[in-house]
Amino acid sequence: MRRVFVLDKKQKPLMPCQPARARHLLSSGKAAVFRREPFTIILQEREYGDTQPLELKIDPGSKTTGTALVIQGKNGCKVLWAGELHHRGLEIKASLLARNKIRRQRRNIHCRYRPQRGKRKRSKGLLMPSLRHRVLTVGNWVNRLCRWAPVSGLALELVRFDTQKLQNPEIEGVEYPRGELFGYEVREYLLEKWGRKCAYCGAEHVPLEIDHIAPRARGGTDRVSNLTLACRPCNERKGALPVEEFLKNDPERLKAIKAQAKTPLKDAAAVNSTRWALFEALKATGLPIETGSGGRTKFNRTRQGYPKAHWIDAACVGESGADVQIPQGLRALTIRAIGHGSRQMCLMDKYGTPRTKPKKVKRVLGFQSGDLVRLVQPKGKHKGVYVGKVSVRERGAFDIQDCINGERTKITAPHHRFTLLQRGDGYVYERPKPA
Repeated sequence: MRRVFVLDKKQKPLMPCQPARARHLLSSGKAAVFRREPFTIILQEREYGDTQPLELKIDPGSKTTGTALVIQGKNGCKVLWAGELHHRGLEIKASLLARNKIRRQRRNIHCRYRPQRGKRKRSKGLLMPSLRHRVLTVGNWVNRLCRWAPVSGLALELVRFDTQKLQNPEIEGVEYPRGELFGYEVREYLLEKWGRKCAYCGAEHVPLEIDHIAPRARGGTDRVSNLTLACRPCNERKGALPVEEFLKNDPERLKAIKAQAKTPLKDAAAVNSTRWALFEALKATGLPIETGSGGRTKFNRTRQGYPKAHWIDAACVGESGADVQIPQGLRALTIRAIGHGSRQMCLMDKYGTPRTKPKKVKRVLGFQSGDLVRLVQPKGKHKGVYVGKVSVRERGAFDIQDCINGERTKITAPHHRFTLLQRGDGYVYERPKPA
């Protein structure tokens, strides 16, 4: 079980406690709920207390970043809390493209529009909004966890994918020779690209080998777009056969493999672009930072026999990740970035003309869209208690999406049946199901 964050009377972080200890403090009146997600309690009388140094470890990724709070003990490190932060970089990019399309359309049809800006020079180190979001989100959560736990140090995995090598493994001469890191990068990239399973039969949790889609005996190259993963039986059966002949009885899988092989390297490029910006953002906290390579992280995880997960990779970052204890039953908190809503005043039709009235107020009857609430339905089809994010309506009937318990049913109810649990912070928290 994940530990519960504890704050003293003056909101100073203390050592996280077990859930049973937190329940005892709450039932006895010695503590109150400070936050629902992540669950944090605040002591009513106690001030200060002895703390042990905690290290916050981070495994950055293009779509998901793993985090883990570990404590150094006599027998190595022990994970106390873990979380997986899901970014919304792709959503930001889609929104910017949609806005650009509407503005360009208004210019072409000579409607009222914002004049196009002149040529602008990009500043050094500029990150696009979808990339900057990843850096800001991770930095935001580092600051949050430092407020809720006595963090004394940080550990960051500095991932670097050599996209030039990934595209052309045969590069040589004046362009630099092939090294040991290249082999790791290609294998790790292929594992992520093909979902850690055999491309030909879909087998998972088995040893996988690198296979050439177009065999080298028939003119195939070592480019990463021609590489895939296969289990040993499939690799031996395929041999030097063209993939079209090997999968002639499974055209759907053949089509999927050809489409997946052309997947661009945008995820690797996103990690490369943000790794030093994230390092500088964490350096600004003033805490000591330990860095580790992706190869060291994978070596630590595989040597200890842990399965692949973003938060487990975070726990295995750096030298201190060589001996990490993960308590049985510990599950990471899933955190999804959803933003704080849109700043668009009104919606447009396909011609770029406003089709709705401008927004009036954000908060209605004490509630705002995105707040975490509890709904009590005394009767009807959806009778029961629900916890999730609320969408406010000016008429006073609100909608709730039950995100906490995994039910996606949209329920509409009058405002007096809702109870505010936590103000919206731009994230949705999903509790993992028991194993």
